[in-house]
Amino acid sequence: MFRLDHVTVAGAALEPLRRALAAVGIATVYGGTHQDGATEMAMVSFPDGSYLELIALHPDATANAAGNHPWSRFLTGNAGPCAWAVSTGDLESEAGRLRACGIAVGEALANGRDRTDGVRLEWRTAAPGAGAAGSFFPFLIQDVTARDLRAFPKSAPDNRDFRGISRVVLAVRSIDSAIARYRQAYGTAPSAKQDDAAFGAHLAVPGAAPVVFAQPLASDSWLAARLDRFGESPCAILLEAAGPWRSGAAAESRWFDTRIGWFDSGVLGWRLGWCG
Repeated sequence: MFRLDHVTVAGAALEPLRRALAAVGIATVYGGTHQDGATEMAMVSFPDGSYLELIALHPDATANAAGNHPWSRFLTGNAGPCAWAVSTGDLESEAGRLRACGIAVGEALANGRDRTDGVRLEWRTAAPGAGAAGSFFPFLIQDVTARDLRAFPKSAPDNRDFRGISRVVLAVRSIDSAIARYRQAYGTAPSAKQDDAAFGAHLAVPGAAPVVFAQPLASDSWLAARLDRFGESPCAILLEAAGPWRSGAAAESRWFDTRIGWFDSGVLGWRLGWCG
């Protein structure tokens, strides 16, 4: 289908994001400032090459740079999950394929950052669909410098408790519309569906794509409020446990015959779970 590259978690300040993740047992590595000077990031990388990116406004960011950032409302609103990316070795080809499917794709943009050890990272991105980059469809990322330099700042995975990111949970207004749009873009197979009253959502998994659609069960739920505030975008992230079932879940679910454990969202400030 496609290779999940990373998922981004946004907040107004970086250190609170890092402390909250550390409080549930996941340490991060500081990654540096992005070249626009508006944001800085930290990350945790996994053995399969995927990683979680924590991104926040840089303390020295100008009001103009912060306000014009494509994820400005997620950053200032401490949204938590806000975007996701898939890697490609040929950005123009994949963008052309999506356009041929009737999906609008924005122009390719250059970006980068300097790691704290002085290593320069460079990449290019393009964003399919409407809304902020990576909010509904994953944005495309192609590395100019070696991808391992970006994914593994310590030359090895930072965390081996998890194999990688299993699925991104997307808050959507209509499951059926989301299914149709993914089928148009990626030719996904028919979707399995179920409801989860505890999560407050109708759920659907479109074939083998690493995504779960979540439509609010009720208009007064946390998920409906999130949609009203941030639009269709990631609302939760699932990791794949590396070994036997982990203990210590604050809550559990069963999605499509898969057991899901949830970290304490009160501690994190957003929803992160694992499957095993």
